Amino acid sequence: MQINETDIKKMVEQVLQQLGQGQTAEVPAESHAEISLGDGVFATVDEAAAAARMSWEILRKLTVATRRQMIENMREISRNYANELAQLAVEETKLGKVEDKIAKILLAANKTPGIEDLVSTAYSGDDGLTLVEYAPIGVFGSITPSTNPAATVINNSISLIAAGNTVVYNPHPSAKRVSIKTLKLLNQAIVAAGGPENALTSVASPNLETSAQVMNHPKVNALVVTGGGPVVKAAMSVGKKVIAAGPGNPPVVVDETAIIAKAAADIVKGASFDNNVLCTAEKEVFVVDKVANLLKTEMVKNGAIELKGFQFEKLLEKVLVKKNDRFYPNRDFIGKDASVILQAAGIQANRNVKLIIAETTKDHPLVMTEMLMPILPIVRVPDVDQAIELAVIAEKGNRHTAIMHSQNITNLTKMAQEIQATIFVKNGPSVAGLGFESEGFTTLTIAGPTGEGLTSAKTFTRQRRCVLVDGFRII
Repeated sequence: MQINETDIKKMVEQVLQQLGQGQTAEVPAESHAEISLGDGVFATVDEAAAAARMSWEILRKLTVATRRQMIENMREISRNYANELAQLAVEETKLGKVEDKIAKILLAANKTPGIEDLVSTAYSGDDGLTLVEYAPIGVFGSITPSTNPAATVINNSISLIAAGNTVVYNPHPSAKRVSIKTLKLLNQAIVAAGGPENALTSVASPNLETSAQVMNHPKVNALVVTGGGPVVKAAMSVGKKVIAAGPGNPPVVVDETAIIAKAAADIVKGASFDNNVLCTAEKEVFVVDKVANLLKTEMVKNGAIELKGFQFEKLLEKVLVKKNDRFYPNRDFIGKDASVILQAAGIQANRNVKLIIAETTKDHPLVMTEMLMPILPIVRVPDVDQAIELAVIAEKGNRHTAIMHSQNITNLTKMAQEIQATIFVKNGPSVAGLGFESEGFTTLTIAGPTGEGLTSAKTFTRQRRCVLVDGFRII
């Protein structure tokens, strides 16, 4: 199924509605700077796809040892340029914090699984030997976001190259400079390891039209998409294999058995990390009334500020936009520091404030809207059962991420069963679900809509079975 011009216009309208604006989104001045061709960057999607296909024909014939060295080189160059890429990401997108972008880049470089994720399976018995291996799919088309541009390109590239694929990227237009800079560095690392040129490609000027071209291109075998609902829907309508990471609205539940001081510190840490642009970050809190005041007090101790009354109303006037009886986040404040948002609302506060908190009703727009800002609504509830019930409603069936602070195994079990999230973090900050200061591998592409969950090299493969009948059994 091809995406025509009408479909593209609808995608634009839907994306703009999500941003709370009725006009074309303004692209930062830095994004207009000319991007040079070469190192995987081409003028057209046709050229990028043809180069990626040619590169794959070379890559699939290389040794596993060469591919392993390619991955090691990609990790090293990502670490070496982490500071530069983080600074460029913040300068270009105006989202998040440099120090947190650095942390995400290093996380992707160090903890994204490589070749080791592809473990072959063998079955032997009286009837012979069967071998199951994970084979590459071919050329992937990848749509990447503005929220985690460098980290997502690094994460996806390591996974896709480890699996033996090549990629045609269509970065978010407002993050094209940092995304393409990252792609070029990774390509240089691949070639230095003996890999092919143009294993990772992109157009120099990505936009919604080139996104549709990438998704529909005949040389692109499969898609990996990280973005909002409209982009995921468009990708899934193409008719190819799609691995899609969609939106989230992660709730936090705090019951009366939680270690409140730790819960408060963890919630502030997770919700303020990179100014809440991660789709896994805490977006709303449901806390049992008995410990609600103590939780707020401890959150303030950890860098939060609580707003009430007219100050809270002034904040809402700035951060929410109402259109067609629906509320959307004001994109001018997405990913901005808490102090910047407070200043815009005319509220004086310490520049070091990390997070804005406020008590709201269970159906408040801040609770039901993925804001992507360091603003956290808190809802009091009489008991943990109602907290879990409301958390499921607020999560909206995204099955993305949820967090709970509790020492009660029964409550934790019930929350896990009811929320059905891809990531469920217990007694920690949300970033722990990505392997940050916790166990487990890292991904920036969490495929909830298509069911793959936390993606890794294995996700981007197809199983192949080789059967030898009545032979090669040695015992």
